[in-house]
Amino acid sequence: MRLLAVQICPKFCQEFHWSRGTIGFAVSVNLALYGLTAPFAAALMDRFGIRAVVGTALVVIATGAGLTVFMTESWQLVLCWGVLVGLGSGSMALAFAATVTNRWFTARRGLVTGILTAGGASGQLVFLPLLSWMVERHHWRPAAVTVALAALAIVPFVWLLMRDYPADAGLAPYGAERIEPRPAPRRGAARRAVRALADASRTGTFWLLAGTFAICGASTNGLVKTHFVPAAHDHGMPVTAAATLLAVIGIFDIVGTIGSGWFTDRFDARRLLAVYYALRGLSLMFLPMLLADTVHPPMVFFIVFYGLDWVATVPPTVALCREHYGEDSAIVFGWVLASHQVGAGLVAFLGGLARDAFGSYDLVWYCSGGLCAVAALMSLVIRREREPGVAPALGAAA
Repeated sequence: MRLLAVQICPKFCQEFHWSRGTIGFAVSVNLALYGLTAPFAAALMDRFGIRAVVGTALVVIATGAGLTVFMTESWQLVLCWGVLVGLGSGSMALAFAATVTNRWFTARRGLVTGILTAGGASGQLVFLPLLSWMVERHHWRPAAVTVALAALAIVPFVWLLMRDYPADAGLAPYGAERIEPRPAPRRGAARRAVRALADASRTGTFWLLAGTFAICGASTNGLVKTHFVPAAHDHGMPVTAAATLLAVIGIFDIVGTIGSGWFTDRFDARRLLAVYYALRGLSLMFLPMLLADTVHPPMVFFIVFYGLDWVATVPPTVALCREHYGEDSAIVFGWVLASHQVGAGLVAFLGGLARDAFGSYDLVWYCSGGLCAVAALMSLVIRREREPGVAPALGAAA
């Protein structure tokens, strides 16, 4: 749904006479709630089960998307797009992937995390060109309705096919030799999420992970995903062409994220993060020179390069959370993800303001590149060994 906002930003400006900053604020609320919901959703999955949480989240997304067709004021965009869709998508955020990985796998966890994370890129690849075509040919409202109906269509499959634990299907976790009994529901989900944050925040590792992931969000969801299409449109590129380039990122995102998961099972996660952030920052420094009214080979190279690095940071970040925070790692990663989305939300908003103030996004690209260099240095400072007094990581030998 956030991708739909990116595509129809020029349509909103034309129909409602809203500024880029106004639309950027709605997207920033969505991004922030996407992250802030994640740790509580991870705890709720331990209380009520994955199936119930995901099914409810899909209904909330469908409600928010469907109601946008009736909006006439900017606060309604913030409510529907920012709040409802943000809460719904946040409940199925990357903390969901971490929860599934911890429950269903004891081996190859890095690779599995990469594959599940790449699923988000697959959705972008399938829906983005279609929604872009609908926006150009039939206006933005049919596209919003399509998103709502697609979310509702998945609910029956979630309820009928999804299982909360391997034991529910009579299976052992992948890599384990015996079936683990289904644990009892853990009550006090909100209290547990806050306690996990309080415990993790006493360690330097948490703040380094949160800081690097905030920059990750700022340079991907907040910057490129939110502002690439409007920036390309500013240079005369058709919205459909720019949206297609953004979708192509999704193709290479799948390859890059799965590859990153494979690397995470074999190499030092800290060094992987440093390489990923350094390369991302370098590519952003070149982007202002590549934007034009047509798609040319250097731009295609940027899209391929950036796509490979898009969410390659997720598997090593999840692995470091698992290494340092044990059985609470999914919830702690949810809080790290919250910082990711806060960073994304700030840049989504500030990027729109910068465009309104300076007439271009150039300053935003350069500043984000510099932040990525800082994130690369922060990654190398993270301690490799486990924090004293923290429970051993589940499947640490995997």
